[in-house]
Amino acid sequence: MAEQHRPTAEAPDGFAAALRSAVRGESDFGRSARALMTMDASNYRRVPLGVLAPRDADDITAALTVCQEYGVPVVPRGGGTSIAGQATGTGLVLDLTRHLRSILALDPAARTATVQPGVILDDLRAAAAPHGLTFGPDPSTHSRCTLGGMIGNNSCGSHSVAWGTTADNVRGLSVVRYGGEALRLEQGRAVGLDGVRGKTAHGPEGVRQLIDAHLALLRTGYPDLPRRISGYALDALLPEHPGGPDPVRAFCGSEGTLAVVTEATVRLVEAPRARALAVLGYADEPAAAEAAPGLLPYRPLTVEGMAADLVTEPAGLLPRGAAWLFVETGGATPAEARAHAERILRAADAVDGTVVTEPAGQRALWRIREDASGTATRMPDGTEAWPGWEDCAVPPARLGPYLRDFRALLAQHGLRGTPYGHFGDGCIHVRIDFDLLTPPGIARFRSFSEELADLVVAHGGSLSGEHGDGQARAELLPRMYGDELVGLFARFKDLWDPDGGLNPGMLARPAPLDTGLRFDVLPKRPVDVEFGYPQDGGDFAGAVRRCVGVAKCRTETAPGAGVMCPSYRVTGEEAHSTRGRARLLHEMLAGEVITDGWRSTEVRDALDLCLSCKGCRSDCPVGVDMATYKAEFLHHHYRGRLRPAAHYALGRLPRWLRLAAPFARPLNALARVRPLAASAKRLAGIAPERTIPELATETYSRWLRGRQGEGTHILSSGQVVHVWADTFTEYLSPQVGRAAVRVLEEATGRTVLPAPGGVCCGLTYVSTGQLDRARAVMRRTLDRIGLFPGHPLVVLEPSCAATLRTDLPELLPADPRAAELASSVRTLAQYLEEYAPDWSPPRLDRPAVGQTHCHQHAVLGDAAERRLRERMGLTGELSGGCCGLAGNFGFEKGHWEVSVACAEEQLLPAVRGSEPGTEVLADGFSCRTQLDQLAGRRARHLAEVIAERLEEEREGGR
Repeated sequence: MAEQHRPTAEAPDGFAAALRSAVRGESDFGRSARALMTMDASNYRRVPLGVLAPRDADDITAALTVCQEYGVPVVPRGGGTSIAGQATGTGLVLDLTRHLRSILALDPAARTATVQPGVILDDLRAAAAPHGLTFGPDPSTHSRCTLGGMIGNNSCGSHSVAWGTTADNVRGLSVVRYGGEALRLEQGRAVGLDGVRGKTAHGPEGVRQLIDAHLALLRTGYPDLPRRISGYALDALLPEHPGGPDPVRAFCGSEGTLAVVTEATVRLVEAPRARALAVLGYADEPAAAEAAPGLLPYRPLTVEGMAADLVTEPAGLLPRGAAWLFVETGGATPAEARAHAERILRAADAVDGTVVTEPAGQRALWRIREDASGTATRMPDGTEAWPGWEDCAVPPARLGPYLRDFRALLAQHGLRGTPYGHFGDGCIHVRIDFDLLTPPGIARFRSFSEELADLVVAHGGSLSGEHGDGQARAELLPRMYGDELVGLFARFKDLWDPDGGLNPGMLARPAPLDTGLRFDVLPKRPVDVEFGYPQDGGDFAGAVRRCVGVAKCRTETAPGAGVMCPSYRVTGEEAHSTRGRARLLHEMLAGEVITDGWRSTEVRDALDLCLSCKGCRSDCPVGVDMATYKAEFLHHHYRGRLRPAAHYALGRLPRWLRLAAPFARPLNALARVRPLAASAKRLAGIAPERTIPELATETYSRWLRGRQGEGTHILSSGQVVHVWADTFTEYLSPQVGRAAVRVLEEATGRTVLPAPGGVCCGLTYVSTGQLDRARAVMRRTLDRIGLFPGHPLVVLEPSCAATLRTDLPELLPADPRAAELASSVRTLAQYLEEYAPDWSPPRLDRPAVGQTHCHQHAVLGDAAERRLRERMGLTGELSGGCCGLAGNFGFEKGHWEVSVACAEEQLLPAVRGSEPGTEVLADGFSCRTQLDQLAGRRARHLAEVIAERLEEEREGGR
């Protein structure tokens, strides 16, 4: 792992015991808890002493009292998506997402809500929606960011041109200072909660005097910007501030450095009943930027901008152009919203444009924008790009010239970045390909940062326009505000927090921007690993670095997250999110907190509930592939050691099934004898709640040989295609293979002949980390399969198809046959669409429910299946998420509860709620097994459904 181990700080003697006796919430000073909190979504890393999940405001008060007594600093943390380092700290981390998540009150008449700091933004919006209301600020992390974090950073989002920043939408705050003093902040007053102590119009004692002594400086020292987030908003405490001095606004954006929020009263705004989206194409990015201010008089809800170098979606989603503005409009009716958007379209001097009113189309377009914070972390050539200058803001009218100068500065330093963001507010997000791994690269990072700060100020802008200064920019605040005003920031901080215990190193007296980088502790040479990691230059550390912390994996409702991360949605634990596991792997490589390397029990335990669904491979904006990382880890963790019983029983399943096939009938009978089955499951490490699937009494290959005689190919229009006899189809569900043969013969007019025997994709060996055996199996398969370049391979089991498509070439990168075989893989629907395009499938004209296999979603895509179902008249959507069985996962002892909970999230409710006569579809053996064992419903592969209908038509035609 890392070449050097750095000692980590330890909690003062007696602190942990004192904290535990003072609070009801869970405190954890273990290595795993600390490792999970070393980073946020920034470039920075700090190792905390421990983590506390307070249960209520009293816990926060007690904790801050104990921390002051022992001199332990505190950092409050919400979703951990801050990108300037302000959600990291070396003391006690207050995890406010575990318990403090209640919406305490919602008053539709007053249009306010009172919330605890850990409330997820989307949860508040969902609660307000039935009343026609919403919370206006909506950063792209809306599905996982918290209201407390939004207040700390003064977050904004795409709708700020209509509804402003978080500070514009907070009416009152209950906060606790370091040491335990509670205050209530409201516009015009800040009152100690005892009703007397602390009574002032500005905050703690001395703040009023500080403001009164520097009125001239405060009146002239701040730029007039809609997105001025940098520094403390002391100008909100001026006596002429509208409505009087506003300590709430002054507190917003303080990044946890003044006090900890325990409760917030926020303003709700009327949500348009209908929305439309005008997408405007421009010749280039500056043209789009210069056009944005001219659209503001039309009172749009958003004016977002992005250029072509960030777009990875199909071109058909966007109008012509090299840069685009997304301009959302609202209305009381769809017609009104559309008319509003069309007025903007006519008024805009754009190259091209379109108006999208369908919700699905709007969601697809917004997904491009919202995922940009992740996709921007990789250049088109795969080079890493990093935050640090994520959200500068300039006056909207200056945005075009600023972008030209910004691009020139990038070129001057030999850097690349892809700007995008809130063009209507002059706020630009960008990730830049800084080299943060070498001293020369870090020196260039500093020099560029200093020059860019000067450039932003020259254009009248703010170093931060949304995400706060943190460590990334606070050091440079004197360039924006001057030394005198920045000196006032430090004095303001001291009046609130004289002990300096709250989030030290942020805003006031900040740490240097080029220290504490999270890459410093990683190995300087590539780690010896088994997979090829082609997208990361073969470097496992580079693969782990992919996780930048945007935390889309922490989305708790599956429609927002796709497939990932099913175990997090069930447990709600950071350790069981894709980000949490990536953080633990990062710390394993660092060797500072987690010191056991590949033998780490902390990493093993976190990966234990990873279902290897591969959902993160497609749903994570930066393509983290935790299933591969898990297989890699398990390979090293158990190398030379005894493995869990399930690894031998389930990981080597193809071998056992091949040996058992001749004895299927007696073995099935024995499996129905409960004592014998219970003993077998106990020895094999299988969950006692599971039923052992029946073995087929006639394998697929035997049936096919008996039906057709010897042979290996389908001949179709001169093409040769193999049908893969995967383990599940061969030994457990040969009816799927038989059905596929009938469909292929009908569609192609050719005869399907048996494929070579003894081939296997290696799936079960990969998922249990038996990578040496997996490679041996794969090499044997390549020797036997006899593929010819360009010939398709139909694979009926999605998990096997995904293994052939991805794991095979990544485990055998030097064997050209692996890449050839991977490129030949087709699902049944993909093959029919490509090689039998004129074939008309039979019509069924009935609804369908079921499961799109998670590996199909993540690796293969299901567009062809959707089109085939549509041609067959099968209506309705298959559920997303994961069935929860996920191959060996759901069968392993200790996984039953999580497996069931995953199925209960989407799949089982959809099937139970379906109408009589609805077709239940599941192409994956695991999905079908889960439905059979948990719902008592027989699901079928799409091939079975088509084949049955073909047989009915044939019978009807006789």
